[in-house]
Amino acid sequence: MKQRNNVWKKLIWIALLAVGMFLLGGCEKQAQEDLLTYHIFYVAKDYSKVEAVDYQTATDPSDTETLLQELMIQMMNPPEKRVNLIAPLGGQMHPNHFSLSDEKMNLDFNESYKDLEVIPEVLYRSAIVRTLTQIEGVTVVTFSVNGDALTDSDGNPIGAMTAESFINNAGNEISTYEKTKLHLYFANAAGDALIEIDREVVYNSNISLERQVVEELIKGPNNDESYPTINPETSVLSVTTRDGVCYVNLSQAFLSQPYSVDSEVTIYSIVDSLSELTNINKVQISVEGETSVTYHDTIDLSTIFERNLDIVE
Repeated sequence: MKQRNNVWKKLIWIALLAVGMFLLGGCEKQAQEDLLTYHIFYVAKDYSKVEAVDYQTATDPSDTETLLQELMIQMMNPPEKRVNLIAPLGGQMHPNHFSLSDEKMNLDFNESYKDLEVIPEVLYRSAIVRTLTQIEGVTVVTFSVNGDALTDSDGNPIGAMTAESFINNAGNEISTYEKTKLHLYFANAAGDALIEIDREVVYNSNISLERQVVEELIKGPNNDESYPTINPETSVLSVTTRDGVCYVNLSQAFLSQPYSVDSEVTIYSIVDSLSELTNINKVQISVEGETSVTYHDTIDLSTIFERNLDIVE
């Protein structure tokens, strides 16, 4: 009888232990389900891309300040066992300070930031922006250097950035970059002729060089000898090339001209600049997909234009 009681006691303890382990496992499972997952973006050591690594936290998503600190600490250290990745914050990329106001995050860096090579700088910036904009309460991110807004190679302010700032229209992430020299045509001082300007650019190889040419024209010149030809509010809707003809589709803003520039100068700044590319012989320009448009009541955009060097000064 005593032996039977001992057996029952053992069985009861085993049952209680099993129940305890079940409850503990359930709590752990529930705790894991309560964790939120964020992507911490790091830079590949060969500077070919940015790559996401999952990070889980129990921090309340509405606690913006705590999440900012957590994610920034993660970006200061490369992930374990991922020797091919570089932390985007640290060294030259270590911020002096940061601030958040009206869902706009600003990171201020010291002067050494300007010494970064173009491709690493863009990738580091991409990793930081794409990580931080996942946080509730952070809509855009801006960068500054010793209090001055960060500018591109042409001296233009880069401004507010979102994750989409680093993804092209096809949905491809930033990957490899190429450096090339473009031959661009801008207006002369009188606005009645073109001036050829050489410009070195580093561009995302996921984006066509034709599109890059048009984007650079819209940015305008970066010197004192030439002048812009296209309304800077213009957006590039699409650029495609087939059988030597480049089809450029621009937004409605293209039809508004804020500069004192002849209509032919504007049209041929696009045509002649694109015709410098070896795969382009002719150009057709459309507005919102329409070619049955007359530019400034003088130039029929249904025309397929060819290079015109007579207008070059």
